[in-house]
Amino acid sequence: MKYLFSFLVCLTCSLSMFAQTPEKMSYQAIIRATDNTLLVSSNVSLKILIRQGSTTGTVVYEETHAVRTNNNGLVSLEIGTGNSVQGNFSSIPWERSIYFVETQVDLTGSSNYTITGLSQLLSVPYALHAKSAENFTGTINALPYRAAIISLTGSRTITNAEINNTIACSNSATLTIPFNFTAMEIGDTVNLEAHNGAILTVTAGSGVTLNYTDAGSAVFTSRVGNVRFGLLRKSGANAYIISGQ
Repeated sequence: MKYLFSFLVCLTCSLSMFAQTPEKMSYQAIIRATDNTLLVSSNVSLKILIRQGSTTGTVVYEETHAVRTNNNGLVSLEIGTGNSVQGNFSSIPWERSIYFVETQVDLTGSSNYTITGLSQLLSVPYALHAKSAENFTGTINALPYRAAIISLTGSRTITNAEINNTIACSNSATLTIPFNFTAMEIGDTVNLEAHNGAILTVTAGSGVTLNYTDAGSAVFTSRVGNVRFGLLRKSGANAYIISGQ
């Protein structure tokens, strides 16, 4: 049976005591079968690679983890604390480039890994890079990355502005992903929110797969006084994965 690997909002970094930057990043992911059922209470193996510059760039760090999914199919680990295969996590020059995290998984808990996820690291590396500014005496004007919140009040096609940002649906509407939406690169994501009783429908155009279904769709139904969350990620030239529905 084939499996798919669904990412959560998964990479976080927090400061420890004495303002020291921790040499690790928290990471979570959900593993599902192709029928969208959760792979629960199972031993799996993960390989984490950090690529520099692009999705096919040089691997500057690689490690493996042996973990177990919980009752919700969730795995949790800390990048930087696994079994090191290549490089040193604490020596990654975050200030020199952009970076991508590639995740490979073996559902049997062995080492027959397959590529299941690739996503750009955004604000997390800059928290780690802060340590390199400890001796800097000049003025730093750059702000950390913050997602823009873009309102969706009527049905329309996804736009370039929403890539790596958040769509907030306050009135029931349909968001369409067109064929050859090349502005969104593999690994790019869009956060999805349906608010206060609104229904957000995401549909793929002809020739576009959503969760491995051609012209597929996903529905996020929120309750009054509540919010329903999801995550859209581009996984191929005209292929997308969506979680949370």
